[in-house]
Amino acid sequence: DEILRYQADSYRRLRNTLRFLLGNLEGFDASERVAPTEMPELERWVLHRLWQLDRDIRTWSDDFEFHAIFTALHNFCAVELSAFYFDIRKDSLYCDQPDSPTRRAARTVLDRLFDCLTAWLAPILCFTAEEAWLIRNPGDDESVHFRDFPSVPEAWQDDALAAKWETVRKLRRAITGALEVERAEK
Repeated sequence: DEILRYQADSYRRLRNTLRFLLGNLEGFDASERVAPTEMPELERWVLHRLWQLDRDIRTWSDDFEFHAIFTALHNFCAVELSAFYFDIRKDSLYCDQPDSPTRRAARTVLDRLFDCLTAWLAPILCFTAEEAWLIRNPGDDESVHFRDFPSVPEAWQDDALAAKWETVRKLRRAITGALEVERAEK
């Protein structure tokens, strides 16, 4: 029972990530895209993480280590996206004007996330990846399973920025933990 509960929870987190992306990409148009050099640091950090994941996933795919892919994607979606990036950017996505530079940059990153995640998840969560792909691309006869992994530019690599944001994330965890203790004590 515990194994099934864990697997159901893992699947739900990945599915909810795709749902969040689909909901926030409604009406997204290529003309809305922002170049990475014009993006805030947080969006460039996500692009860096995509670059890192792309390298790892290609290696694991070549070695048929699908469990490693699933684990990495689950952790990325649950910890780095849902609990961090989406949590920070949801205010901008929901409240900023449609032409806001921060909102446009966030939606550009969400578009890239969607392309990568659906391709990476396709061999593992076949039906879920296909369903998400078809919802985003209605009328497109091409299946997600006929796509190659998207190319991730080398220019997205930014180790200095990644180190900076790792420090920010550690500080945020400490502060969030202290806040939870205080909330519990009312």
